[in-house]
Amino acid sequence: MIRFPPLIAIAAMLVSPPAAGQQYPVKPIRIVVPFAPGGPSDLLARTVGQKLTESWGQQVIIENRAGANGIVGCELVAKSPPDGYTLVMGTPGTHGINAALFPKLPYDTIRDFAPITRLGVSPYLLISHPSLPARSAREVIQLARARPGEIAWATGGSPTQLAAELFKRTAKIEVLIVPYKGQAPAVTAALSGEVSLVWGGVAQTLPQIKAGRLRALGVAGTQRSGVIPDVPTIAESGLPGFEAAGWYGLLAPGATPRAIVERLNTEVVQILRLPDVAQRLRGEAYEIPGETPDQFAAVIRAEVAKWEPIVKQSGIKPE
Repeated sequence: MIRFPPLIAIAAMLVSPPAAGQQYPVKPIRIVVPFAPGGPSDLLARTVGQKLTESWGQQVIIENRAGANGIVGCELVAKSPPDGYTLVMGTPGTHGINAALFPKLPYDTIRDFAPITRLGVSPYLLISHPSLPARSAREVIQLARARPGEIAWATGGSPTQLAAELFKRTAKIEVLIVPYKGQAPAVTAALSGEVSLVWGGVAQTLPQIKAGRLRALGVAGTQRSGVIPDVPTIAESGLPGFEAAGWYGLLAPGATPRAIVERLNTEVVQILRLPDVAQRLRGEAYEIPGETPDQFAAVIRAEVAKWEPIVKQSGIKPE
């Protein structure tokens, strides 16, 4: 004899996913930042977290869990209950490069996370010391071909080192890549003339650029920066399609109900469009994607595919 579930159980199954999204959140939310306080991930998480607290009436707690290129914090979230109350701030490093750099991650970059949306995108800026006789990315390429292996390029960690490798391989040039322990020391090396080139953030280096202590040569994004509109993209300067950027996005554990992911996405995208938030982020030279979970998921898949061959070809090892 076939037994059918009670009508009440059927009704509960039918309304459960939407109800999960409608009732969420009913308790405080934790956003794990897998890096030390004070960096871009931390600042963006706190900006959005404060607005979520105001909007939903539930406290949003920012927890810094630095360590192992972001792996410590990401593992914590990947293995947390998939209920929308523990989120992580991801970057190209944590959700792109690490998958290639570390052969035995304690989680699957794609399967174990549910992307929500990116909060901001900050394309790298190709910067030189004024003594370098090049005023564009195109001229850097020409100079490097004339002086193979002579131009020193400072990098401040795996993401910028791989971006420099990508530039080198795309342009088919030889430059001397010099790793520094952090982006700040790398920029300082360029300021002192110890190296000729460095990747830098627009907001962080704009004062030195305006003062003439550094020279902006190209934006490694899909469009020019609104803060320095006269500086062309690297794609405009001879490397079509070239893109290397820092981005910062929210993700939940992989099995989080779709209704909760979409509820978070809707709320966060609305926050990013608030005039005061948008003005603040654009003032810091961030682009605001405002994308769907599926669009963000596509970005992550593209990042993994993009950096894996660069890691293998360059032989870069974990720091």
